[in-house]
Amino acid sequence: MFVDERIYTLNAGNVPVFLKLYEEQGMEVQVRILGRMVGYYYTDFGPLNQIVHMWGYESLDDRFQRRKQLQASPEWQSYAKQMRPLVAKVENKLLVPAPFFKVPA
Repeated sequence: MFVDERIYTLNAGNVPVFLKLYEEQGMEVQVRILGRMVGYYYTDFGPLNQIVHMWGYESLDDRFQRRKQLQASPEWQSYAKQMRPLVAKVENKLLVPAPFFKVPA
């Protein structure tokens, strides 16, 4: 089990627009295909205009297959076309839980 942490740095002032678009068009398809949303946040202090979301996967192959399915989805493609102009930078990290920590279900 590991967590894929994704950080989207948005063009200034686009956090409310991004969140509304995601809630209305992106969230349902992403949760349906990727499955395990571990967290979804936006920054309030420090680097601003960032969306941070985390997804749990059983293996790298699980992540690869689910992300491939997401990218092939016409619903996701329609959403992504509207979302991309809001985003200035994308980062991601694969986080492995410490031996004593159990990722919440």
